[in-house]
Amino acid sequence: MRSNRSTDGSADAEKFSRLSDDASGPDAAACDAEAGGSAEPVLSGSRVILTCVVARTPQRVLIGRSAELDRLVGVLDAATAGLAGVALVGGDAGIGKTRIVTELCDLAQRRGFVTLTGQCAELGDALPYLPLADALRGAAADADGPVGPAVTARPALRRLLPGDEAGPAEGTTGGLAQQRLFGSVLDMLSEVAGRQPVLFVFEDLHWADRSTRDLLVFLTRMLQRERVCLVGTYRTDDLHRRHPLRPVLAELRRLPLVTSVELPPLGDDEMAEYLAVLDRYGEGPAGPVAGHGLTTVIERAGGNPFFAEELLAAGAERARLPGTLADLLLARVETLSETARQVLRVAAVAGRRVGHDLLRDATGLGDLPLEDALREIVSQRLLTAGSDGYTFRHALLQEAVYDDLLPGERTRLHTAFAALLAERGGAPAELAHHHLAGHDLPGALRASVEAGRLAAGLGAPAEAHRHFERALEVWDQVPEAERLAGEHRARIALASAAAAAAAGDYHRAAEQVRRLRREASDPVLIAETGERLSYYLADAGGDEAEAVAAAREAVDIAPHSPLLARALATYARALFRQYHDEEAAATASRALEVAEATGAHDAEVSALVSLALIEEEFGSSVERAVDLLTRATRRPSGDLSIDLRARFNLARIHYENGALAVAARITEDGVRLAGETGLTWSTFGTDLRFLHYLVHYADGDWDAAERLAGGFGVRVGTRAEAQLSSFALFAEVGRGRPGADERLRWLSRFWSDALIGYMARGMAAEQALWRGDPQTALDHVDAIVAALEPFDPSVIRIAATGLWALADLGRTGKPCDDLLRRARWAAENGPNGPRGRLGPEGVAWLARAEAEWHRAHGTEDPEVWRRATAAFGFGFVYEEARSRWRLAESLLRTGDRAAARAEWERAVHVAAALGARPFLETLRAVGARAGFPDPTAAIPTASPAAHDGDAQEIAAGEPPRVAREPGRRLSALTAREREVLAHVADGLANREIGARLFISQKTVSVHVSNILAKLGVTSRTQAAAVALQEGLSPGAADGNTV
Repeated sequence: MRSNRSTDGSADAEKFSRLSDDASGPDAAACDAEAGGSAEPVLSGSRVILTCVVARTPQRVLIGRSAELDRLVGVLDAATAGLAGVALVGGDAGIGKTRIVTELCDLAQRRGFVTLTGQCAELGDALPYLPLADALRGAAADADGPVGPAVTARPALRRLLPGDEAGPAEGTTGGLAQQRLFGSVLDMLSEVAGRQPVLFVFEDLHWADRSTRDLLVFLTRMLQRERVCLVGTYRTDDLHRRHPLRPVLAELRRLPLVTSVELPPLGDDEMAEYLAVLDRYGEGPAGPVAGHGLTTVIERAGGNPFFAEELLAAGAERARLPGTLADLLLARVETLSETARQVLRVAAVAGRRVGHDLLRDATGLGDLPLEDALREIVSQRLLTAGSDGYTFRHALLQEAVYDDLLPGERTRLHTAFAALLAERGGAPAELAHHHLAGHDLPGALRASVEAGRLAAGLGAPAEAHRHFERALEVWDQVPEAERLAGEHRARIALASAAAAAAAGDYHRAAEQVRRLRREASDPVLIAETGERLSYYLADAGGDEAEAVAAAREAVDIAPHSPLLARALATYARALFRQYHDEEAAATASRALEVAEATGAHDAEVSALVSLALIEEEFGSSVERAVDLLTRATRRPSGDLSIDLRARFNLARIHYENGALAVAARITEDGVRLAGETGLTWSTFGTDLRFLHYLVHYADGDWDAAERLAGGFGVRVGTRAEAQLSSFALFAEVGRGRPGADERLRWLSRFWSDALIGYMARGMAAEQALWRGDPQTALDHVDAIVAALEPFDPSVIRIAATGLWALADLGRTGKPCDDLLRRARWAAENGPNGPRGRLGPEGVAWLARAEAEWHRAHGTEDPEVWRRATAAFGFGFVYEEARSRWRLAESLLRTGDRAAARAEWERAVHVAAALGARPFLETLRAVGARAGFPDPTAAIPTASPAAHDGDAQEIAAGEPPRVAREPGRRLSALTAREREVLAHVADGLANREIGARLFISQKTVSVHVSNILAKLGVTSRTQAAAVALQEGLSPGAADGNTV
């Protein structure tokens, strides 16, 4: 679906008034009737211009590119099979990039692909997302087509379409607008690819704006299993040493799904064949070219098809031909009439493409003289006519004509275009371009400010910063600049800094604010710049002392207003980073008071989150931290990044304290909010997804976990991607997925990263243990322990895994003692010293480590495994069952077969329901040795999803929960929660329940919170009533298999 674009400059055309179409000539197919030489009439005023004057059959012939086309087709084949791919096609100007991509598009369409093509323009560094808007415009116009509904359903994409003047979405300040747009593009492609494979072509990337380059990198990194193929073309001869595309290409080529295709010059035989085809179809001189003439063309063309065609058209037998391609193109232009030459010069100032009406007004010619001139130009194949305008047959031609203009002529024409586009409501970025080229600084300032605002709203912060900076550069040279801009210079400077920060350049943002601070005399401006400087320095990881000082000064001089609330919130954040916990807490409390009094909702929510994190880390009450974060999530702040941050931290604290049901509900809400607002791939949108995954991994809903992990890429190229990918290993290793091996191979390059090493190598160790290779597991453990800080609580879990390996190896003594000592030290000290608290999961892993130490030393004490089993009873289904497995073995060794069988059967039921194949196979081997009949032999062992070979094949729909009985209110409770509820119903206090169940009072409290959340009640009395209605008694829970 190659889009047609209108750029006549009218208000209803579009914001992007020069979205250019496919190149034509030997590099592209521009006429659908080439074979017969028929022409498509295009109405223009009162007369008819013919799109094609001669037969264009040679364009359909691809010569000398079979190897390169085969590589591109390979990427297409992979996309068809569900493996996303990217191809980068490079070559000199005129070498045939568009031609080979056109062939690929034709092939893709025949195979049922949706094809989208967007072209960058030489003005592209000022017009954000021009190729994206170019591609989507035509696709979205077809409401019944495969792409239209997917585009119009996403507000961030609709804003790129003509006629949509909506501003940025509410709550998407700063870089969120870009994150929303990127996420929307990815979701749109994924949605369309679910029905038909997609080929998306970005042409002329050497002209792409920064945001388009960033989008291409994002899509390349995020696309994994979608049926999507991206292709980008670029000129190699334009890539000077400092060209911004160079580092992008270098980064992309390192990624596994990227194929790089360089088009070399054609060989002499291929050139001869190509020239023969051109000659055969009337593209050359009147007589056939042969002998010395043919040799001359081949030698002069240097393997470049476009150069060869121009030489052929100029007449190969001429005694003297121009020495360069540009000279040759201009020699072609000189054969035109004076009027036609003037029209071509005007068109060159407009750019690669120009609308008919705009060209008519810019030339000042009447309809008849203009049409005669255009007919002459089109017949000479210098311009091609479309439905509403004209396109230079090749960008090189437009560049040659433009570069040949005299300086005064160029200035005059740019001024004329600026005036005409202003009348038509043209794109502000294009207006700024013409005003600057026409030396109209007032017009350039006004248009640049408007272009900056538009780019910021579209989610193109780099371009917004560029436009604002351009306005600031000419500010002092423009009388009444503030009136023209509509704002004070300081506001434009602050907007420029905000755009730089949103684009990720926090250092530039901080420096710009520093400069503005030095110039400021107004106390309010000094306070505002101080607050912003502190904020940017924190995000940049800059001078923390400067960040504290700047925020303190802002607090000291800001009036009682929302500005003071924001300054206090930023100051509290800076103090917290410097570990000034008491002062940070006091400052955050004051920020909350001022925010509530002044209506600064963003500062209010930010202060609540900061207070909660301070309370969690340095305070004495997790409940207070939860209360603060709950308040933060109850009302929108006006900034979605703050809202998502509040939800993530609230869910995280619940998760870390064992309240899995509550954490699941909050993460689900956060993931939904991120998805509905297009922020799935924002920082906290991603964090919420992986936390949602961990919650379901722990609560036993592995089908839901694997559905979430479907978006965690396997072929990772960055640390951020590798961290997200690592989480998917928990369920993959637990279920024995073959895909875990491939994921681990990709992740192995990132094992030096502490978090990736802990998760990925930790799961590699567990995989090795299930495969009967404890030595490999121990090697992984040793590497992880050496990389972790001594106080890191992660040491506890990995020590338990290492002790499992040592026990299987039969080793005791110092290795065992050292690991257990490391685990105990981390538990007692923690990252915050003696005040640090260990959550239920940490307590459980420490109990597991203690039990494994006993197993390694041959101690037959079932009680240590009972403690480990009970510790995981807060809701960690899999780990509770794994502890129960060891408890059953210990009971067997002490001769208590009845108790061993009961524990073993409970573990078997859980393993079967989870689809934990390695665990289930191990349990069945234990049962076979003990002579226990398999309790799962006659029932399904797991949901169908648990048996799929790949997480991506998991069926949609509500997954079956672990061993739950449908239709009963208690079916959501785990075995331990039922036991606790039964005692609650008997009127026991938490201390008494803990004594009866051999668990701590704090663990009982966590269980009670989970029970209330799962039952949807608010008090112990209501929970007890439900228990009695369901007939639950203390003994009734004993037979549960959850």
